[in-house]
Amino acid sequence: MYRLLSPSLGRGLLRAAGRRCRACSAHLLPGPAGGRAPEVRVPAPRVAPRGGGPGLLPLLAALAWFSRPAAAEEEEERQGAGGAAAEGAADEAEAEIIQLLKRAKLSIMKDEPEEAELILHDALRLAYQSDNRKAITYTYDLMANLAFIRGQLENAEKLFKATMSYLLGGGMQQEDNAIIEISLKLASIYAAQNRQEFALAGYEFCISTLEEKIEREKELAEDILSVEEKASTHLLLGMCLDTYARYLLFSKQPSQAQRMYEKALQISEEMLGERHPQTIVLMSDLATTLDAQGRFDEACVYVQKASDLARQIEHPELHMLLSNLAAILMHRERYAQAKEIYQEALKQAELKRDEVSMQHIREELAELSRKSRPLT
Repeated sequence: MYRLLSPSLGRGLLRAAGRRCRACSAHLLPGPAGGRAPEVRVPAPRVAPRGGGPGLLPLLAALAWFSRPAAAEEEEERQGAGGAAAEGAADEAEAEIIQLLKRAKLSIMKDEPEEAELILHDALRLAYQSDNRKAITYTYDLMANLAFIRGQLENAEKLFKATMSYLLGGGMQQEDNAIIEISLKLASIYAAQNRQEFALAGYEFCISTLEEKIEREKELAEDILSVEEKASTHLLLGMCLDTYARYLLFSKQPSQAQRMYEKALQISEEMLGERHPQTIVLMSDLATTLDAQGRFDEACVYVQKASDLARQIEHPELHMLLSNLAAILMHRERYAQAKEIYQEALKQAELKRDEVSMQHIREELAELSRKSRPLT
């Protein structure tokens, strides 16, 4: 059986939680005037569950790949936080909040979610004490992301809704990329909770809104909308398509998933290039949808190309890409070649010390042995 590529809940996903659009820099976002924030229960830190249902894992995988490089993100955060601190130098409370938020993000980058949560508690308490609406909004957003990637779905839902309420109340438009990204996370939470009607509505809202936005903005001059901003919107659409495709494939709708993957792959090739790790992953996942429909020859073309490119760039998930290639070869009854690729994948998994993948590949080799055994 093939495997969808799903990077683990490690540094990449924690880093993705800090991903912000330009309007959401460490400058702190404007919130609505007056009133207190919605009551949200923030639980004590605990170990995140490894699973998240068909809705959560697809988005985590997409977030890990479509997020900007960590170095660029860290530089932007340093500049944004420094600007905010300079502007509010007279406000000691705000300066302290900014320092707490920087510490929290550093803990997230270091895979220390429990420490990050404790720091965010302190930041939120100080933000309320100083009635800093911007800080309250930004802190809720970070808390929501942290709860989301730790699998605390009910709490993440409340926190995301609180963040969205503040953003919309502060004048942000419904089609803003920050609102779309939160909506995508909410859709994936609903999917993981088997609230399918809400999940589908959420995915479709994100995709249709971004497609309309891209069409409307494509002729705008660069002095009105920068190339970087247009690219950010395209990549967010790619992330939405990728996430929705994985959801559809988990829901046993491979033909619909195929269409979403084809669109996502086109965006990734145009924006990131054929040799980018995410483009290669999408090639392999598209092959998975074709394989699930019994279109083995077409699937083999995509997965073979993905594996070849992965070897060339030393892809971090090479072992999983090879495993997918071997599975499709096995479905085509090319058992000897499949065995050879599985053995290569196992060696790569051992180098990565990926115990889950190692177990999966060994199980697949056992299945392959049974299938290829001559009938007596």
